[in-house]
Amino acid sequence: MKRMFPLLLLLLLSCPVRSQEGSIAPSNGRINFGIKGGFNSSIYFIDRFRIEDARINSVQNNYKVGYSGSVFMRANFKRHFLQPELSYCVSKSEITFDRNASESTGATPVYAGIDATIRTIDLPVVYGYNFIQAFPYEMYFFAGPRFKYVWEQKSRMKFSNFAQSEVTERLYPFNVSAVFGVGVRISRILFDFQYDIGIFNISKNVTYKAINDAGNAEAVPMTFHRRNSLLSFSLGVIF
Repeated sequence: MKRMFPLLLLLLLSCPVRSQEGSIAPSNGRINFGIKGGFNSSIYFIDRFRIEDARINSVQNNYKVGYSGSVFMRANFKRHFLQPELSYCVSKSEITFDRNASESTGATPVYAGIDATIRTIDLPVVYGYNFIQAFPYEMYFFAGPRFKYVWEQKSRMKFSNFAQSEVTERLYPFNVSAVFGVGVRISRILFDFQYDIGIFNISKNVTYKAINDAGNAEAVPMTFHRRNSLLSFSLGVIF
């Protein structure tokens, strides 16, 4: 399969290209469909993070590579286009912090971490503009909203080296981000680079188990608000 991909790419790039009137490549004034896939890296912006009475101010993002695949439709209007997509995205990230950072200066660092794999089904709807359009080449920028459904049953959050026991997290099932990006089209081949900016907190609640005064275990809430942003690169084919 790995050997077939370069051959397929070569065949697509070597497809004959004719004038705009008889072009077999995507042209303006029509609707096209396509597929694309690529890789991403998550960046978490922590708005509030408090464990018991300790406020965590310094969090380190440890980047991991995720992936995505999508199908899309592109409606062309001369240099402009409107492109809705249906995408399956797997984003991975790990954040670490010193849980003793809020204590007196000189305290021995004790690092804890949160390792997350979040699976989402996304619906981006972007407006694009071709600022370079010299057939069969195009360069464009695009922007728009990205609506997300979080597949929580297939997502995973692992809390490591916390002083608290049985830490669990629930995510909001729906979220929205803002998409900005640039791309290049060469005949039928697309190269896109985009940045998804997380707008809202994705963490619905985080709890841990503690023993109350009556000697019973109860779920205690932890304050943890984070927004997930993504840097991604994708390669696609448009028909």
